[in-house]
Amino acid sequence: MTTINFSDKDHTYMAYAIELAKKGRFTTSPNPNVGCVIVANGLIVGEGFHFKAGEPHAEVHALAMAETKAINATCYVTLEPCSHFGRTPPCAIALTKAGIKRVVIAMVDPNPKVAGRGIAILEEAGIDVEVGLLTEQAKALNLGFVKRMQNKRARITVKMASTLDGKTALKNGVSQWITGPQARIDVQYFRALQSAIVTGSGTVLSDDPSLNVRFSELQQATDFSDEIDESQIRQPIRIILDSYNKLTLNEKLFSLPGKVILATLSPREDLHSFDGVANVEQIVIPNDGHGRIDLKGLLIQLNRYEINDLWVEAGAKLAGEFFKQQLVDQFILYQAPKLMGDQARNLVNLPNYSKMNEVVQLALKEVTLIGDDIRIISDRD
Repeated sequence: MTTINFSDKDHTYMAYAIELAKKGRFTTSPNPNVGCVIVANGLIVGEGFHFKAGEPHAEVHALAMAETKAINATCYVTLEPCSHFGRTPPCAIALTKAGIKRVVIAMVDPNPKVAGRGIAILEEAGIDVEVGLLTEQAKALNLGFVKRMQNKRARITVKMASTLDGKTALKNGVSQWITGPQARIDVQYFRALQSAIVTGSGTVLSDDPSLNVRFSELQQATDFSDEIDESQIRQPIRIILDSYNKLTLNEKLFSLPGKVILATLSPREDLHSFDGVANVEQIVIPNDGHGRIDLKGLLIQLNRYEINDLWVEAGAKLAGEFFKQQLVDQFILYQAPKLMGDQARNLVNLPNYSKMNEVVQLALKEVTLIGDDIRIISDRD
């Protein structure tokens, strides 16, 4: 394995592979997004991306298109080719059998089952392997997957909406709608990227949300949604923190298809008689010592569901707990040009800090005008 100064053409082909990988971002989880381009004599002879777990990987699609033109060609792939037998055979072996001469890889796979083994297979077959082209752009395709592989938990994004004075609802609890229709459409794009959505039972009881991806709005929010139909969209798992089993199971989200996980402090006995549409299961989480679900314990149990990206849409209390426990990787705030006054409800419940070095510090990444509102994206440092 070598790292070199890549040519302009190398950059062009890898950039195209990255664009191909993005086409799977609404469908591939829990697998990573991967794109692949095969080039022979200066021409693209094969291309592909990974669409869904259990289906052929990007390299397989590209090799099928290239056929015999893959012999002595260069393969550009956004993630190290897999080396293990999972739901599909190893792509590293497929590349060697196809007669590929050179493989350019954007980044090493963080999955411990691969993590250099794919590169080793290629090099042992006499293939020139070069790593490190557009690595940051490739990593950005799979931040949640990388987080889960390296930290054994999902990447957590908290999403909230407020007025300019940081309020989320009037004193009487009325909040619909703070932001405009364009912001709500924009939220569908981010929801579609998630493996799961988390909220509390209080939000479900007060707002009766669906917590799903509305395909008609997703189509308005992205250029890629016209390449897949509604049945192919990966609806995120809906995770409801219901410590004391307050939900009736008649809420709207239980009438919609997809998985619902109820996180509780003690098991409820009425699930065996539930006859709604949703696939409902429960997990019992330890008490945090204050009568609430332990969030770190929750994340440990959720890891078995192979959740890469966890989207938190919750009230000030639950959102505040994620911040206080330093579990937030990204914060997305939609801010409307409105003022509610000092009696309205605050954005996030946090301790009464007395020193500036105690406050939550975020790194501002992006500020975008969405309709009449502002979308602010901040990450943890």
